[in-house]
Amino acid sequence: MIYFFRQGLHSSKMTERSKISERMVIIVKKFVSLLLLAALFALASAPAFAGAASKEGWPEQLKFSAGPPGGNWFALGSTLSDMWSKNTIPVTSSSGGGVSNIINCDRGRGDFGFSNTSILGAAIKGEQDFEGRATKNATILANLYTQYTYFIMNKDFAEKHQIKTFGDILTKKIPTRMATLKPGTGSEFVFKSLLAKGYNTNYDALKEMGCSIEFASYEGGADLMADGHLDLFVFSVGKIASIVMNIESNTDIVCLDVDQPALDALAAAYGTVTFTIEPGIYKSVTKPVKTVGDYTCIVVRDNIPDTLAYELCKSMWEHKTELAQAVKDIDELTPQIAIPDGVPMQAGAKKYWEELRAQSK
Repeated sequence: MIYFFRQGLHSSKMTERSKISERMVIIVKKFVSLLLLAALFALASAPAFAGAASKEGWPEQLKFSAGPPGGNWFALGSTLSDMWSKNTIPVTSSSGGGVSNIINCDRGRGDFGFSNTSILGAAIKGEQDFEGRATKNATILANLYTQYTYFIMNKDFAEKHQIKTFGDILTKKIPTRMATLKPGTGSEFVFKSLLAKGYNTNYDALKEMGCSIEFASYEGGADLMADGHLDLFVFSVGKIASIVMNIESNTDIVCLDVDQPALDALAAAYGTVTFTIEPGIYKSVTKPVKTVGDYTCIVVRDNIPDTLAYELCKSMWEHKTELAQAVKDIDELTPQIAIPDGVPMQAGAKKYWEELRAQSK
């Protein structure tokens, strides 16, 4: 009797345990089902350009062309390449120029790099440095920040000849020792284009007037100014430029205005704008100075995968604070600035910035 009682009790406990086990199995199955549903929902609602599958057609690495050593582009190019290599795709960086970077993208010798929005406008028209070879495969990945062209003159020279604007040199026919950056750079393009479109002149005419034209690096031009071998140095950089501070720490200088009719003519030709260098940034600027305004942009091969362009923009935006530690001007980047007017934009890049712009409304 005792045996059968114990056996029955044991059997009852086994049955109860079995029921508990069955309930646990049901609960686990339901939990797994919910996890699967959640995963499917996440996949369905994820952006079209996200996920590992979106990397189809991506190259093993990209080639980025920055700018001349000593400028903002060179410093930012290195930081961008490191950031993309860690978060998106391996990227190598090298020096470059605003004109040459567009040509390299268009011809497939590079993948992307810095330029100015106005230069791409000229490239598409087949004008200036692009005469006879209009660009067809270079588009915008993003406008990054404003670009200013500085006309830095030795203060004694300016006061001696009563020069207030760049146009004064031409109207007074004052022989001036000038320098800009090397051909192929954005600085040289802007200077040459301003001469042609804004003042209806060119290098040859300046030389006939007794001027000299040199092509230098940022550091080289700064040294020539400091040594008294240069009267005017023309170059393009961001709103806050260490190269300007470097020059004015060694030499007494003034920053020349560009005449408004010349600014308007260049704007009509290539879409530049008038920017004002305000007092307070540089000790040599004591009043507002009008000059050529543009945007530093990243040009990219139009035929890279749209998913790749999207992810490059995404990484750049998500690491904006890190990038600004290299070049402060990157703080200006917004979804509104990123999308340019009047020049084509890579489809994947445009999709990302438009999505971000919509979220910020």
